[in-house]
Amino acid sequence: MRVLILGGDGYLGWPTAMYLSKQGFEVAVVDNMIKRYWEAQVGVEPLIPIRSLRRRIDFWNEITGLKIKSFIGDISENSRFVYNTISNFDPQAIIHYAEQPSAPYSMVTRNSCLETQRNNILGTLNLMFAIQRHNPDIHIIKLGTMGEYGTPNIDIEEGWLDVEHNGRKDRVLYPKRPPSFYHLSKVHDSANLEFACRIWNLRVTDLNQGIVYGIETDETILHDDLNTSFHYDEYFGTVLNRFVAQAVLGMPLTVYGKGGQTRGMLNIKDTLKCVELAINNEANAGEFRVFNQFTETFSVYQLAQKVVEAGKGLGLDVSIGEYGNPRAEAEEHYFNARHTGLHDLGLVPTYLDNKIIQRMIDVVTKYQHRIDRANIEPTVKWNSK
Repeated sequence: MRVLILGGDGYLGWPTAMYLSKQGFEVAVVDNMIKRYWEAQVGVEPLIPIRSLRRRIDFWNEITGLKIKSFIGDISENSRFVYNTISNFDPQAIIHYAEQPSAPYSMVTRNSCLETQRNNILGTLNLMFAIQRHNPDIHIIKLGTMGEYGTPNIDIEEGWLDVEHNGRKDRVLYPKRPPSFYHLSKVHDSANLEFACRIWNLRVTDLNQGIVYGIETDETILHDDLNTSFHYDEYFGTVLNRFVAQAVLGMPLTVYGKGGQTRGMLNIKDTLKCVELAINNEANAGEFRVFNQFTETFSVYQLAQKVVEAGKGLGLDVSIGEYGNPRAEAEEHYFNARHTGLHDLGLVPTYLDNKIIQRMIDVVTKYQHRIDRANIEPTVKWNSK
């Protein structure tokens, strides 16, 4: 099967390309390298040095004999590029990672907000129109986010909600209350894709993914030239990455506010398996299918406690600090989200334990000389004037 990966230079895109190539798929990647520009714009870089996309593709071919094709261009600005790429490669499935992935970046200024929404929404629209024109049977596998839902005081279903109102029943998209302009762009994507399924009979799987953690996959560990990016900074790093970097440096773990913010999480290896399951079990024509893609839930404080425990096993004296919350979010809330769809298709979860966190600590320790302390503590305020 031919699979086209949009955003193939990224943290998830590159490991996905290698993984699917190794599983026997014919793989091509698309990227315009703009994530590297955004990183330079705010003065951050991945902790672990990563090679150019071209070098990584060439080296993958050298050591495995497996080829990954590449198409360099911007899907949000150049609709003709999108049309030509899909026509040239003729994929049967397209994995869409090609979006600005940072909530803090989207909240920095008006310009960063506009850039996030422009890139994310227009890229998805261009993809939809290209598929409708070339082959509406192509299966779109879109990376969404659990953040689309916000933190409602009711159970979160997988994308859809059965409602009864004034004696009548219907099935509607689950109500969304996103906490940032980034998450809001994902909500727009979901609405646009569901609309395209209804009017053009497209087939879409929307993967509402939780927070991904992990530095390595079975493919990245083959050689340093196959590394994927790992961020600990306030813009592109996630909470567990930040805690691990702080533990290595001997800094108190910065728990924002009360630390009761609860989120779904999953290992990067499980992300790859989820995508493969979605490819092998495609959505029906006209179906907007939603999977909540996570394996377990933790509060921020629970994650901090796990890092303290894992660090203790390595002889590190890790403490938990307090930090005023820079975000506009509920710090204590109800959270119960259904996530059975991918498990029903055969997902066997990888659960977070001391061994995984200690491996992350070992890798970060190796590169601790590259950690920029100034980029760890948050400077972006959600409610700044």
